[in-house]
Amino acid sequence: MTIGRMAALVGCALGVMVANVAITVLYMIVYSYVIDRGHEKEYYDAHVQIAAPYCSIVAGMPLMFFVGFWAGGFWGVKLAVQSALIIWATYAVIDLAIVAASGLTFRMGVLVAISLLTKLAAAYGGALVARWHAG
Repeated sequence: MTIGRMAALVGCALGVMVANVAITVLYMIVYSYVIDRGHEKEYYDAHVQIAAPYCSIVAGMPLMFFVGFWAGGFWGVKLAVQSALIIWATYAVIDLAIVAASGLTFRMGVLVAISLLTKLAAAYGGALVARWHAG
């Protein structure tokens, strides 16, 4: 695997992370302007602390599946699973570093574990579907 290919896979992992954060921000916009209007900023800040891990799990699975599928189709069937696992591992390292820096509670640890395991299954599944689709 070349340096350029590795850089592209790391970029995919960062792209998933940015998309995941963007989906959480979009959720909070909809929540604060449509679902539960009229509260102070602190109320919404407290809500996002609870909602963000769940947004990451729910939105992260299809994002990671499609990135795994794309990597499998783009880089070829021989490197499909390897590429998807590199994307997931990069995402996991960055996510764990952020969570560790922000302070880890037991509840957060459980949610992070669920998030990373579902993303691993999704990326792996996307790569397998890409291999199957290629024939």
